[in-house]
Amino acid sequence: MATSPKRPAKSQVRPSGRSATRPTSPKRPAKLQVKPSAKSPAKSPAPPPRPFLRFYHSESLRAKSLAVLSTLEQAQDPTKHRDALADLVVELTDSGMDYFFLRPLKLAKAGFITEQSASLGMAGSLRVMSSVLRNIIGRMDEPQLLSVCSSIRQLMR
Repeated sequence: MATSPKRPAKSQVRPSGRSATRPTSPKRPAKLQVKPSAKSPAKSPAPPPRPFLRFYHSESLRAKSLAVLSTLEQAQDPTKHRDALADLVVELTDSGMDYFFLRPLKLAKAGFITEQSASLGMAGSLRVMSSVLRNIIGRMDEPQLLSVCSSIRQLMR
């Protein structure tokens, strides 16, 4: 079976459609350059909104959160309120784990045994996490504690 001289054999055709016999340019393709528009805005546009996940918690936990944050932020020595902040962070973590994991499991009607197993697993995880959280928060200085308070306030918006 003879092939036409104008057309390279199948083994010589590259996926890009070029034949192996044609020389390719050793140069890299030029980078795409973005030209500034004639009318550049005075301000740069606001960044697009970033995705986020938040959860609903009880009114009593919100009131407690606001009280602890305000007390710590207004204290002469915020380090005296480390334990209260650690307790709050643990309680918020527990509430978040319940909201993001246990609640959907109940809504999915996964079954009593599955729900109880998950609940026990989450309780064990929270015990480990709470000791780590208390240890970390217990060593923080004033600026670090205020930074944690600020982060919690941002999440509450």
